[in-house]
Amino acid sequence: MEEVVLDGNSLSIEQVCSVARHGAKVSVSPEARVKMQRSRDVIERGVAEGIAIYGVTTGIGEFARIRISTEQSAELQRRIIYSHSAGTGDPQAQDVVRAAMTLRANTLAKGYSGVRLCLIDTVLEMINKGVVPFVHEKGSVGTSGDLSPLSQFAEVAIGEGRAYYRGELMPGGEAMKRAGIKPTDLTYKEGLGLINGSQMMTAGASLLVYDAERVLKNAMIASAMTLDALRAVERAFHPLVHAARPHPGQNAVAGNLLRLFANSEIMANKSGKVQDGYSMRCTPQILGASLDALEYVRRVVNIETNAAADNPLFFGDEGEYFAAGNFHGQGVGLSVDFLCMALAESANLSERHTNRLLNPVLSGLPDFLVEGKGLNSGLMVAQYTAAALVSENKVLSHPASVDSISVSADQEDHVSMGPIAVRKCSEILRNVRTVLAIEMMSAAQAFEFHEGRKPGKGSSVAYDLIRTKVPKLVDDRVLHPDIEAIRRMVEDCSILDAVESEVGPLKLAREVDVPEPNVPA
Repeated sequence: MEEVVLDGNSLSIEQVCSVARHGAKVSVSPEARVKMQRSRDVIERGVAEGIAIYGVTTGIGEFARIRISTEQSAELQRRIIYSHSAGTGDPQAQDVVRAAMTLRANTLAKGYSGVRLCLIDTVLEMINKGVVPFVHEKGSVGTSGDLSPLSQFAEVAIGEGRAYYRGELMPGGEAMKRAGIKPTDLTYKEGLGLINGSQMMTAGASLLVYDAERVLKNAMIASAMTLDALRAVERAFHPLVHAARPHPGQNAVAGNLLRLFANSEIMANKSGKVQDGYSMRCTPQILGASLDALEYVRRVVNIETNAAADNPLFFGDEGEYFAAGNFHGQGVGLSVDFLCMALAESANLSERHTNRLLNPVLSGLPDFLVEGKGLNSGLMVAQYTAAALVSENKVLSHPASVDSISVSADQEDHVSMGPIAVRKCSEILRNVRTVLAIEMMSAAQAFEFHEGRKPGKGSSVAYDLIRTKVPKLVDDRVLHPDIEAIRRMVEDCSILDAVESEVGPLKLAREVDVPEPNVPA
């Protein structure tokens, strides 16, 4: 696994995931170290000249009006961490914490935060040696940075708080000692430099984007299985149709579906239909819009991953210092709220597909995809589960970022609530995986009633893999183990990997070449 070199400008979502989940090592580029030192020099000169610098020689928030002496500066930074470590709730997932540490290190490496090189070296050691701070999930309003959760990370950096080391939760100082890491001391700006950014919410958003891409690919596979089993009218997916409406996501989905149900003997058995219901015929338009939304979110998160999300900022080349608002998480919050809706819609579509598979009037197949009606209920109640999760997703899709509560004596009178958007989106993502598993289970069962005709190229691979875990339903049995087995295959991408090995990589919106309309500026 290649080492991830941080320079503040080129960190990718895939690299964040590699560090957070797969243990990739991190370092800082020599060029970034030079820029960091120049930024530090601006602070040192400002302190020597007696300039009032926010969070360095003044208090913070509403206390920015109060000057702090040089002798008190180190104690100020420590007390900033103590006072801001006020979170609550369940533990934050360790991969999210590792991602946040990586993102914070990358922000420092950008060279505007004014911290010493030894501080970022401590953070890198924590990442590379497996010290993961215990962080509460709740308590950040997503503006002035993720102050509360990042303060719990900072506690461990100074040898306090709690942390996981080799799977065990222990005092932070003990974790650092076992890992052979010397805790950092703090001086001008460095307590603030560890906490005053959007890295916890951006970390969650980065992992969500990574996972959402794979979930939406699974949604395309589930859709292809359903369309195949229901003998969809294939002409609705013809390239000419979609080129005439050049949304990249729509064109990507249509092309992927054609590859997935290519050579289907079921669809070749013409039904005489002229066109299908919307949830079938408009699958590219619906899922494609979710792919396009995902591309917007990826762009925002990529920018934030490589941004100077801190305050104040110190510009070494210009010798300038600015107190401003680059910690505000509105961009991330809004984009993740958009992702909530995009993922929820993929589940809405999936549940409607399941409904069409189970309803004999719409499918032409046995009621609830089982013989022996009356005695057997088949997959009837599996749809109830999908419906419950889809309804829950609708509630969770209410945007967090439209809310704001003024804090810090109205100094901080607009906040993003981005961390709430990330938590909601994580729950939606989990629900979507289950809804897709139910659709795949239903489509696989529907294939059993097509008189030996084989489904399409990609659909066949998915069906065969599902049948290694979930046998054909002949008589009623407990269904939740079947749903869970397929859900795990959606989550670990084993279905996706098997299908892509057969039909080639499924394309995302950014991977299709669609001519943009010539719209006047």
